[in-house]
Amino acid sequence: MQKHEYLQKVVEHIDIKSFDARPIIDAYGKMAFQARNLASAADIYNRMLADKDCKIFLTLAGSLFSAGLKEVVVDMLENNMVDVIISTGAIIVDQDFFEALGFKHYIGTPHVDDNELRELAIDRIYDTYIDEDELRICDMTIAKIADSLPPRPYSSREFILHMGKYLDKEGLKTAKSVVYTAYKKGVPIFVPAFSDCSAGFGFVHHQWHKKDNYVSIDSARDFLELTKIKIAARETGIFMVGGGVPKNFTQDVVVATDVLGIEKPMHKYAIQLTVADERDGGLSGSTLKEASSWGKVDTKFEQMVFGEATVTMPLLVSDAYHRGNWRNRQEARFNELFQ
Repeated sequence: MQKHEYLQKVVEHIDIKSFDARPIIDAYGKMAFQARNLASAADIYNRMLADKDCKIFLTLAGSLFSAGLKEVVVDMLENNMVDVIISTGAIIVDQDFFEALGFKHYIGTPHVDDNELRELAIDRIYDTYIDEDELRICDMTIAKIADSLPPRPYSSREFILHMGKYLDKEGLKTAKSVVYTAYKKGVPIFVPAFSDCSAGFGFVHHQWHKKDNYVSIDSARDFLELTKIKIAARETGIFMVGGGVPKNFTQDVVVATDVLGIEKPMHKYAIQLTVADERDGGLSGSTLKEASSWGKVDTKFEQMVFGEATVTMPLLVSDAYHRGNWRNRQEARFNELFQ
């Protein structure tokens, strides 16, 4: 097969506004196992949205946007259903920014000769394909943005803001983008492990050619900035998709306020959608009750949902969208804290 034969069917992003999940979530609440857990999580998310003092942190891990969940997050941003995003780098750079530059993710299959894909410069994420040549353009666009900035350390939030400015100047080449919408809405995006994605290759290129006069990412500054947001917020809730660094980073800000001698409450609300298991002691599957032992999460309104995000997240967000508690929420515009 030729390369173009593999890259034909484009992954389409689900529109949570096009269907009303309230009836199925209500029905799930009368069932058992993960159906009832998902209904409980939906109730908690709706409580977050209805609580006028609560600011909502969305954490993202896994290959979510390449799988068709990008516009779910865009809808959350556009309708003030989230105030801060903490993500892995691949979701924000390799998937969202990549599509904002005009590129696509394609429907594939895990039942394929991966050696052949490698020879054709096609990267595979389970049953999804990406054109490696296009991904290199994304890498070099990050390098181009870094080249344009005064050489100094930046938080990932600050650099992603410049990515949004780049899209605003050059023009968005896709219908919707999380980076661009967050830029317009003043919603900060943090990527604590920023180099662990296409951005890393761009920074390697940038720093190699700039020698000792280069842009860098300050992860400690990320932590400080997110802690400042926690301090500025009265109450906070976490909507976690997957686990990993974004989950821990977001939970840790409560401890950081205590280290600074500023008493702030634990995250009042917390839900997590994950397929990870808690039994190996890993963070991604660790329960929210466990996080309470660290002083990070209150246990009154918490729910783990053990289900894959492409199935659970659209239902949960569609339910919240159609119940409409977001209509009374105001833009937090936390990016303005750092101007």
